[in-house]
Order: sequence, then C-alpha cells, then structure tokens
Amino acid sequence: MNEIKEYTEKVFEDIKHIDENSNEYWLARELMEVLEYTLWQNFHKIIKIAKDNCKNSNNDISDHFIDANKMINLAKNAVRKIQDYKLSRYACYLIVLNCDPRKKVIALAKTYFAIQTRKQELSEKEYNELSENEKRLYRRNQARKGNYNLNQTAVNSGVKDLARFHNAGYKGLYNGETADDIFKRKKLRYREDILDNMGSEELADNIFRIAQTDAKLKRDNVDNEYTANSVHYEVGKEVRNSIKRLGGTMPEDLPTPNKSLKELKNETKKLKE
Repeated sequence: MNEIKEYTEKVFEDIKHIDENSNEYWLARELMEVLEYTLWQNFHKIIKIAKDNCKNSNNDISDHFIDANKMINLAKNAVRKIQDYKLSRYACYLIVLNCDPRKKVIALAKTYFAIQTRKQELSEKEYNELSENEKRLYRRNQARKGNYNLNQTAVNSGVKDLARFHNAGYKGLYNGETADDIFKRKKLRYREDILDNMGSEELADNIFRIAQTDAKLKRDNVDNEYTANSVHYEVGKEVRNSIKRLGGTMPEDLPTPNKSLKELKNETKKLKE
C-alpha cells in the first residue's frame, strides 16, 4: 500500500466508479484493499454486518449492495467466479463503521463517506459514533446547504440586503449579537468564518434557526424585506428561548473549538504533500 496515498481522501475518489446512469459506486474488492484487508473472507463478514445494519435502518439492501460477481482467468485456461459488490456511498459508510477502528485509514474513510454523503442522512446512532470534529464537519455542511436555500427564499421574499437579514437572525439567537460581534467575541482572525469556528452543538442551534426561518418565510408568504428580517429575528429568539426552557447552554456561552474547520481541512491536505 502507498504510505501517503492511503491517508488522503483522494484514494477513495480514485476507486470511485460512475455507472451509465451517472450513479457513483465503489467495488467491494477495491475498497477492501484500500482499507488494508487482505482476505475476502474477513472483509465479507463485515459486509454481511453492514447489510444487516442497512436492513435494520429500513433501507433496501439491493439499492446499496449490488451483486457484481465476475469470472477471472486461472492457469491452463481455467476460470473461476469470484464474489464482488457494487457499493453505494451509504453502503461504504456502513462497512467502515464496522471495520477495525485502530487503522488510521478507517478514520479517514468514515469521515469521507459520512460527511460527503448526498443521498443518506445519518441516523442518530451513526451520528453519535462520529468524533466531535466529524460532527462539526457534518453539521457545517448542513448549515451551508441550509443557508444556500435560505438565501434563495429570502431574496424571493423581497430581501435585498442579505447581510442585514442574517444579522437579524443572529441577534435573535445570540441576545443582540451581530455576526461581527460573534466574530470579535471568538477572537477570530481576519476573514475567518464564524460557522467554521463553532462546535457541533452551536452549529445545531444555528441549523435549527436557519431551517425554521426558511419554512416560516415560505409558509407566511412573506413579500417584503422588513417582515423577512423580523421573521428571522423572532425565529432566532424563539430558538434561544427553547434552549433556555430546556436548560441548555446559550450559544454565546458554548466554547469555541481550538481549530477552525478550515485549519482541519488544511491539515488533511498537507498529508498529500
């Protein structure tokens, strides 16, 4: 195995295939090699467990584990059929969850297949098995998608100044703090993203704010900037009140992680050099 290549996400991209319908998949035999398993019998046991997990999550096994048996040539013109599977991204994630966690490549695989998944949301059990940094990456991706949708909804609702609109939501959730106030309180460097410097719990608070604002703007058919800003503020305030009622920690009191998500990603990239 390549000592460097096995610890970069590129190794999983290199063995990714695209079928005639533009669906991505991975071959189990190729994944087995990358994950440092040498015997198919041992790896197949893990596949069986992953298939059971898939079924128990009310997913159709045949959608994620597709038989891909093939014939190989042996000596003296003999041939033999070997077992293989076409695996969806979700299937790969279920497999790596059950692999030997002591291998460094397994931690990388778990992040790659979990965070980048596009068709499957993590179950509560799967999410809880992620490390804090993996949870941050997963939540940050959710927040990014949520903000993209919210921006579109806001513009359709008459918003012209998106910065002011987002500040209204932050003010409601953070007891009057704007994005700039949060930036200064966290003591971030120039042009750092405040969402990249939040823990998973704080990100979850903001994801709820984003999703509920998006839904309310659509539900109420808001058609002017003043009302849209007011809605965002009120939703943020209501999320804050909910946290208080539940005895949770106010978002401004949650600790700022030692490293931003940008720093963590840069550290991963350095492994490729």
